Amino acid sequence: MSVSQNIVIQTHDLTKTFKGVNALTSLNLRVPKNSIFGFLGPNGAGKTTTIKLLLGLSRPTGGGATIFGQDIVRESEAIRRRVGYLAQDPRYYEHMTARETLRFTAHFFYTGPKAAIEDRIQTTLDLVGLKDKADRPIKGFSGGERQRLGIAQAQVNYPDLLILDEPAASLDPQGRRDVLEVMERLRKYTTIFYSTHILDDVQRVSDTVAILNKGRLVAQAPIEQLLAGSDGLAYTVVVKGDAERARKHVADQPWVKSISVTPVNGQTAWTVSVKDEGLAEQHLLRLALSDENLVVTEFGRKKHDLEEVFLNIVEGSNHVRN
Repeated sequence: MSVSQNIVIQTHDLTKTFKGVNALTSLNLRVPKNSIFGFLGPNGAGKTTTIKLLLGLSRPTGGGATIFGQDIVRESEAIRRRVGYLAQDPRYYEHMTARETLRFTAHFFYTGPKAAIEDRIQTTLDLVGLKDKADRPIKGFSGGERQRLGIAQAQVNYPDLLILDEPAASLDPQGRRDVLEVMERLRKYTTIFYSTHILDDVQRVSDTVAILNKGRLVAQAPIEQLLAGSDGLAYTVVVKGDAERARKHVADQPWVKSISVTPVNGQTAWTVSVKDEGLAEQHLLRLALSDENLVVTEFGRKKHDLEEVFLNIVEGSNHVRN
């Protein structure tokens, strides 16, 4: 499969201007097939504007984009046949049940035997965890159940791409957990592109992340790469005891770039930046343990919290622009 076939969404300097104000400026995204792609940004960053452009609900002022290799302006109708969409605040006919709602939606896509449609509806209800509430009126649903029903509506046509606009923004922790679990289950069936500002959710389920600020793309990378931070490839080693001799021994290794030392509650934390992951995994812990005067209490690949990374990137881009 070629690189282009592995990319579901690709934008090329996508730009949108409202009354002389740039809501989106020269956006270049690449969304891999069967990924969960987190589209992040502060409120007003341009996330919903981007989604409207991708869905053909708004026309770009400049640049363009393709979905499944098809142009979002010229081939919008063909694209929408293969896309499921959940708006940020989905609305329903409150007297209808979840099953009736999916039946209503399914009839826009299917004209086959009734039994096949009903089987698809039941499968979708099971997938989003609404099997036991399928025949209850929606007016009694919780926020999380409404969002899961919205995902079910978006999924009922077996889309090749799901676009979710803030799918867990207004939910309590349990509702957010339920929605994220549904997204993880859907990963093997489709590509998921979702906007959010809830960073904990992104860190849990996303493969790749893009960060938008004031209409401009300021970062785009696999989540593991973003969480590695500016230190690059680094490990954390926390030790008890006289650590200086061991630190010098580790620092002398040709695969070690640098070691920073931080006191932590009577212990010593090393952040060891390395050139070679394989050598570090093979030797670093052994070197620390070889000193009989030390006790290693913590060891692992260093990861930053996504909130820290996000704020650094967004605030850094503000300074650059100012």
